[in-house]
Amino acid sequence: MSAQQQQPPPEPDGETATQVDEAAAAALAGLEDRWRRAVADLDNLRKRYARELERERAAERARVAAQFLPVVDNLDRALAHAGGDPGAIVEGVRAVREEALAALTRLGFPRYEEVGVPFDPNRHEAARVVESDEAPAGTVVEVLRPGYGRDDRWLRPAAVAVATARRQE
Repeated sequence: MSAQQQQPPPEPDGETATQVDEAAAAALAGLEDRWRRAVADLDNLRKRYARELERERAAERARVAAQFLPVVDNLDRALAHAGGDPGAIVEGVRAVREEALAALTRLGFPRYEEVGVPFDPNRHEAARVVESDEAPAGTVVEVLRPGYGRDDRWLRPAAVAVATARRQE
């Protein structure tokens, strides 16, 4: 090996060391600036998301309330005719009920009250077990309280009576 290859690199002079420190400080300042901008952008995004979420919630509440306005209108009509024929009041209440059921269906929660279907824990809540010779075991024989919804979106399951085989005595 030659003598030139075995010599250590020259020591940087004071001016070169200062330039390296200044370059490192400038790079650090640039990174800190980028970091602060990223944090500020993230904070702005969170605030914007919170505003949009509240705006969407308000819009959804308004859509749901609008679905029930015909129900309120029909109740007002039924009450306006309350002094007349009692049969008309019953018909008015039936109309209000049908309008409310239609609103629930439009919102994606139709009424569910089938009898004679197999018990499904996703759709039903077993409130009672009934011994039966007519219905196969595990079949819904009576709906005690209807359910509202479909598939995986349920407001509540139907409360039902489920058949079981008669015990042999």
